[in-house]
Amino acid sequence: MDKIDLRKTLKALYQPSAKEVVVADVPPFDYLMIDSQGDPNTTPAYAQAVKALFSVAYATKFAVKKGPLQTGYAVMPLEGLWWADDMAAFTSNDRAQWRWTMMIMQPALVPHALITQAMADVGIKKPSLPVERLRLESLAEGRCAQILHVGPFSQEGPTIAWLHAHADAHGGRRGRHYEIYLSDIRRADPAKWKTVLRQPIG
Repeated sequence: MDKIDLRKTLKALYQPSAKEVVVADVPPFDYLMIDSQGDPNTTPAYAQAVKALFSVAYATKFAVKKGPLQTGYAVMPLEGLWWADDMAAFTSNDRAQWRWTMMIMQPALVPHALITQAMADVGIKKPSLPVERLRLESLAEGRCAQILHVGPFSQEGPTIAWLHAHADAHGGRRGRHYEIYLSDIRRADPAKWKTVLRQPIG
């Protein structure tokens, strides 16, 4: 059975350069999403949200592999949209005010009904997870500036500043700060964490 890995197929979007900011057109994709607020390091809701996303994503993957499609694919990495009602909360590092949408992209080959069924199944098997708050939604970010940051999240500041300067020089910033987490932070050395930083531009 061939295994589809969209991270390789969509290399321009999921494997950008760490040496320069580039502009890419991000087409519409379907995502499993969940929203909440608070410090991702200390808010229990964040960890539970991520567990719910991956539980449904893997349940969907296995259903596709065993079902009529008989297709294998790699579950996509966790992605996040970040903002605050007062964006000064980011410069002041007031993480309690941070708002976020965590999400995992779903391949186009996966029927929506199958994802809905996976959500129902996981909700029954793991009632402690906030599966009922998940939704499937299409997101089209369009033209974006992006760069790969290598290192811990706490050291993203200079890379984000570089990204924003490039965005401001190529149409201006719009939308929310976007991150894609390519590394398993439970196992990888923080110095080697890889995160795609993306900023929609006008």
